[in-house]
Amino acid sequence: MAYRILIVDDEPVLQQMVGKILIRAGYETHCAFSCAQALTQFDAVTPDAVLLDVTLPDGDGFALFGKLREIRDVPVLFLSARDEDEARLRGLGLGADDYITKPFLPQELLLRLHSVLRRVYHEVLHTARLGKTEIDWGKSTVRNNGSETPLTAKEYALLRKLWDAHGNIVTIDALCAALWDGPLVGYENTLMVHIRRLREKVEENPSHPRFLLTVRGLGYRLKREDQL
Repeated sequence: MAYRILIVDDEPVLQQMVGKILIRAGYETHCAFSCAQALTQFDAVTPDAVLLDVTLPDGDGFALFGKLREIRDVPVLFLSARDEDEARLRGLGLGADDYITKPFLPQELLLRLHSVLRRVYHEVLHTARLGKTEIDWGKSTVRNNGSETPLTAKEYALLRKLWDAHGNIVTIDALCAALWDGPLVGYENTLMVHIRRLREKVEENPSHPRFLLTVRGLGYRLKREDQL
């Protein structure tokens, strides 16, 4: 399954150029030319990553970034003609996964996008099962009773970290390190929120989980079943 990339830029020529580069590389692309279109497309196509211009006709790319992250935590790479240190640092400081300055070489764009996707999603292309829940690593979704639900980037990273532990305990610090860069102080409560939301997607009864278990005072473990 190809990764879905949402390209948000008001320049039709650049949209077409970037789209062709990504399609040739095997990606599925969707376009938006404004903040309003981006929000609509973001909800409609549930992209795996967003390429986002800083300057848009109906708003600021930095503000749009915050709105997108409030909806779903997916990788975002800024594409901008503004190469000032202040703009670049602002984008990265907000939590963007990369900041690419126009003009750029096609191979540079592909390498940097591939690097982000590999880090976030690990490019695992098999499925796994937790009871009645099927996990599709390639699509970053879970399926219950015929209904498919997308995982956020952080939910995916969290579930993958726990799955790879083969049923062993993963400490709170290790999980925080897998989800965030830098100092880990203050992330424990946020981790608990992600755990709760993940349970709502993979557990039949999130209040009494069978698979994603809390190990009091240490961390969490995933009581995993055999991979398909």
